[in-house]
Amino acid sequence: MVETFDDSRQLQTACGVFGCIASGEWPAKINVAQNIYLGLVGLQHRGQESAGIVTVNNGKMRQKKDMGLVNQVFTDDILDKLRGDLGIGHTRYSTTGVSEMINCQPFVVDSRHGKFALAHNGELVNAKSLRQKVLADGVGLSSESDSELMTQLLCRAPDNEGVEPDWPTRIRNFMKMSLTAYSALLLYKDRIYAFRDPYGNRPLCIGKLVPPDLFDGEHNDNDLPVDGWILSSESAPFYCMGAKYFREVMPGEIVCVSRDGVKSCGQVPRLNGELPAVCIFEYVYFARPDSILENQMVYSVRRRCGMQLSIEAPQEADIVSSVPESGNAAALGFAHQSGLPFVEILAKNRYVGRTFINPDNRLRKLGVAKKFGALADNFLGKRVILVDDSIVRGNTLGPIVRLLRKAGAKEVHVRIASPPLRHPCYMGINIPTKEELVANSVKPSELAAFFGADTVVHLSVAGLTKSVEVGINEKPIGHCTACLTGIYPVAVDF
Repeated sequence: MVETFDDSRQLQTACGVFGCIASGEWPAKINVAQNIYLGLVGLQHRGQESAGIVTVNNGKMRQKKDMGLVNQVFTDDILDKLRGDLGIGHTRYSTTGVSEMINCQPFVVDSRHGKFALAHNGELVNAKSLRQKVLADGVGLSSESDSELMTQLLCRAPDNEGVEPDWPTRIRNFMKMSLTAYSALLLYKDRIYAFRDPYGNRPLCIGKLVPPDLFDGEHNDNDLPVDGWILSSESAPFYCMGAKYFREVMPGEIVCVSRDGVKSCGQVPRLNGELPAVCIFEYVYFARPDSILENQMVYSVRRRCGMQLSIEAPQEADIVSSVPESGNAAALGFAHQSGLPFVEILAKNRYVGRTFINPDNRLRKLGVAKKFGALADNFLGKRVILVDDSIVRGNTLGPIVRLLRKAGAKEVHVRIASPPLRHPCYMGINIPTKEELVANSVKPSELAAFFGADTVVHLSVAGLTKSVEVGINEKPIGHCTACLTGIYPVAVDF
């Protein structure tokens, strides 16, 4: 049998959004374009197909977007031309719309009130009916992107609107038409509006840029002067640009950010008092481990998942290890809870990407060797518990198990720090079809034989939910587990 290894990421989140606005007097003292660039680099894991930045300088809107990674699209010369007082950026992975230039974001739209720009993360669950509504009104759409659809709906003026657009009301009206799933930044003249769907499915947070000489000092964050404000899908990029985490944009909340500060414009409630539906797979897989979601660090949640997994699926063994780097936090939690030592057994080649050569038969038979090397001295003749965050199609785990056995592992017990993926996502995550998910094609009792392991056990849905929610103090608490349970927070229309 020929062994193959799929070295691409198996799941993709739709996008990352990032915004920055200078405080106080303009022209800005901070380099807004450069901060947005750094923010998008920090969100590159959320999308690798295209990147774009739109800024406003002295009332004039400038933009640059193209296919490719952030550092391929932007150069120092381009960023210098994008200097401004405020701006928004976007890095994309397509879930709706093909991967072409026409779907790159942010979208810049001409309206009767002038230009505005929109950057959006997520997927509208009722996009089909919304497109029909827009087209029925005689409005053409030039792309398949949900973001363009959003811009057309946001162009609709509410009754009794004055000379200037009433963006909070427009956004509120849009949110009532589509309850999920999105977080978005809207740039208009001298301010940025940030909004998140009423179920909070896609993340969005606010950071405060502080003077560099005060960033690492012993200060109360609330007392620090403000150089500017940033908005981001995740908090992970904040530290590299001298920003302090401020707070999340709450589910259904509309926030206006200007040179004068952050102002909440209210929240759109969920239907019938339902619970939020924050994507639980942000904790499992998508978010960077150093990001803060719901006021807790993602790394800490993943570690708790590993601890809970050890309680649910104990195993006699000699060592615990991980599939680097996705399983590291959970493996450390499993080792701590079980009392077994954590030992590295796989070395990852970080420079293997999607452009790896098409291998000949000899290289193809080596399979996993192109991405992982075995640290054989660390596990020769030992019983190994191998922890990873998830299994999707199941293309990678089998070759890893075979590699460990060939290198001398006595036993290989696989533990997965999330429940089996069984259902597609309609809210911004590009999960394969049900037929492609290994959990739907292989029975739980047959997984070990399928992967060549001694045992394979997943964390339970209840165990995952407990691990996530134990660290949350804000009420109400609610998470979307549709990809695991098939129970969607709202009806989907595709």
